[in-house]
Amino acid sequence: MKTNEFGQVEVTEQEAFTALLQKKIPNLANVFLEDPIVIEQYNAARNTNADRIPPLLALEELKISLEEFDKVNQEKWFMPQDYCPNLIEWLFSQCSNDEQAIRVSEELELFIQYKMMDVLRYVKYLVDTMRKEGIVWGVGRGSSVASYVLYLIGVHKIDSIKYNLDIREFLK
Repeated sequence: MKTNEFGQVEVTEQEAFTALLQKKIPNLANVFLEDPIVIEQYNAARNTNADRIPPLLALEELKISLEEFDKVNQEKWFMPQDYCPNLIEWLFSQCSNDEQAIRVSEELELFIQYKMMDVLRYVKYLVDTMRKEGIVWGVGRGSSVASYVLYLIGVHKIDSIKYNLDIREFLK
């Protein structure tokens, strides 16, 4: 088994069938085999049970550079498109005094400057989803605790205003 430069996992026929027998592959739709003949034979044999057995996919060589691949995938976010359209408004609604509102304003300027607003929206979605699903995550780590915005979203539990942490530590 190997991973190519695009992060796709390629498996041989033997590796695929061993994994299937050991029930290590829950979804065949995510398996890419190297040998197109084996894929064709498998898919032809599955036609009689097509409603219960998913097809195998051939690994297609991508005809773009790794940089183009990264750019395209960075534009895709696996969250509802209309999730938290008023994030800025929501953040200010979490502030209870002028000091907090000023800090949020300063941080948002930096997030916009660094073109990280999509990342911020996704982080809110991720935290909200983890909360909803009962998933536990850390209380705070590294330079992220310097961000009051991330504190408001719930990424960490360190109030950077209370501890006078400089946002520039996070966005160096």
